[in-house]
Formats: sequence, C-alpha cells, structure tokens
Amino acid sequence: MERARLQPCRYRAVGIRALAPEGLLPSLREQSAGAGNRTILDPKTVSEFITLARVVKTQGRRGEVANEILSDIPGRFVVGMKLLALPSDGQRRELVVEDLWPHKGLLVLKFLGVNSISEAEALVGCELQVPRTQRSTLQAGWSYVSDLAGCRLLDHGREIGIIEDVQFGAGEAPLLIVRDAAARLVDVPFAEAYLDGVDVERKQVRMTLPEGLLEVNAPLTAEEKREQAQGARKKS
Repeated sequence: MERARLQPCRYRAVGIRALAPEGLLPSLREQSAGAGNRTILDPKTVSEFITLARVVKTQGRRGEVANEILSDIPGRFVVGMKLLALPSDGQRRELVVEDLWPHKGLLVLKFLGVNSISEAEALVGCELQVPRTQRSTLQAGWSYVSDLAGCRLLDHGREIGIIEDVQFGAGEAPLLIVRDAAARLVDVPFAEAYLDGVDVERKQVRMTLPEGLLEVNAPLTAEEKREQAQGARKKS
C-alpha cells in the first residue's frame, strides 16, 4: 500500500504523525503498515505495484463501487486517473475513474465502462493499484512502511536484526518489529530521538538506542518464563 508513510516521533512518548498506510508504508506490506495493513495478492510482483484502495461493495445502480482507502495522500484520487484492479486470480484490469465522491467513510468510484450492478459486483474484493513508479514523493523525514520492511536495524553500528513489520496504536510511537539473531521478535520505538538515519538503498535503519532498551522490549526466554511462574506460585 502506499499507505503507511510515517515520521519518527520527536521523542519516545510523543505523538506519532503516521498518516497511516499509503500502504499499509506500500505497507510494510504494499503489501503492506500500521493501520490497515493488507497483503497484496501476488507477492511475486509486490515491489512493482502499490495498493491505494480496496473495493468493499457495490454502491448505486450505475456500476459505482464503494472503496476502503489505503492512502493518506490528500487528493490522491482524481477523475481521469488510471487504476489497476487486482482480483483474486491475479489478472489485473485497467480502469479509468469517471467520477468519485466520499460516502460514509468510504470513497465511491465510478469507472468508465462499468455501468451496471453486475459489472460492479465483479470488482468487489479487488485491490486498486498503481505502478510503484507512481508512488507519491514524501516530505523529508518521512518513510514508507514498505521501505522499512526488510531493512537491517543497526544500533551504535551493531546489527540487531531484520525489520519485519511496523505496528501502530500500541503507543504514541510506532514500533519496529525486529527479528534478532536468536530469531526473537523485539519491539523498537521508531523515535526521532533514537534515529540516526534511514538508507533505503542499502536497506539499513541506523539508530542509537538507550542502554537496556532492547533487553526491556525483548520477549522472555523459556528460563525467564519458568522463573516468573515460580515467583507467582510462591506469592500465591
């Protein structure tokens, strides 16, 4: 998705301006990143296209469809723009927007050549995409979730692991979900105070994390879980 472009918080506890997914960051998933992540149906071409919307249902009698928007870019949809409808069989179909308007939290689209309810029904469930080359340019300091996915996270120059996902909503800062060398998942706040830089070309996110943060956010080992359980039994 084009969605999920995000900006690191200025400090850990401060509000995130993650205008959540133009995809799912593509979301982590354009597939797919915070908010509303959805997986593209053809992973082999995930890097070639980004999803801007998903057709939820038909709307009206003249072939209109109501869509869940997966882009936070203002004015992203315009009359005359071309979209690629991706159904479950993976065969994209080019559509041209004839008209559009908002309706109850969704965006209604009328496409040229789609003029009946039955024709509109064929689009329900489709992802509406554009080539990745048409992804919107971001302001300095913003990143797409999909650009962060797969990056190596470095702390003080030492590799911690690979970023697998970005989560929104658990706190005021988005969390990078990192799989470390021991195959554990570690949560790392994407906070500007910790961030040294993002190098999309080299697939690196460089940070300077406070001492102990990784240990605090790491999952419990089997031994730690046993000790925790024994302590609970003693208290009871």
